[in-house]
Amino acid sequence: MQEQEAEVKTLETAEEAVQEGVASESSEPTTGATELDTLKAEYEQLKAERDQLVDRLARLQAEFENARKRAEREKQEYRDFAVGNVVEQFLPVIDNFELALKATGSADQLRSGVELIVKQMEEILRQLQVQPVAAVGQEFDPRHHEALGTVEREDLPDQHVAEEVRRGYKLRERLIRPALVRVASNPKQTSE
Repeated sequence: MQEQEAEVKTLETAEEAVQEGVASESSEPTTGATELDTLKAEYEQLKAERDQLVDRLARLQAEFENARKRAEREKQEYRDFAVGNVVEQFLPVIDNFELALKATGSADQLRSGVELIVKQMEEILRQLQVQPVAAVGQEFDPRHHEALGTVEREDLPDQHVAEEVRRGYKLRERLIRPALVRVASNPKQTSE
């Protein structure tokens, strides 16, 4: 863009020089006139090339802007489509929760119904390749676990997960949410 502006300024300077040359050389009719005609023709050619380049630049900028907007729009449409597919899979789960809320059965019946809904949700997550983060009994890993506190336990090795307060999940290998855990503190191992 700066190169084109410099070229435009050069052409304008050349135009002014040609016009000054026309004014000063108008007294020499023969050699000056042919030279002047040559300069005018060259000037007109350069001016036409400049106008063509400026027009081409404007068109390329417009094409680039349109391509950028189109890519952004397609990206948003893809996100909406992906979210729509996930939401569609969870709608039956919401329906089942609403049925459970309307149910008039005993607490055990309600509990077994909610357990079935949880299994349904776990199946949907499995289909979406979302897996729970392994926690209880595993060695504490700050990349996958978030420590809520420690618990003295002699039945587990030191710095292993004793309790899972909230389950963590990962999508393939990417962590979505760390597991919220309590870590075992084994006094027998720490004193050794």
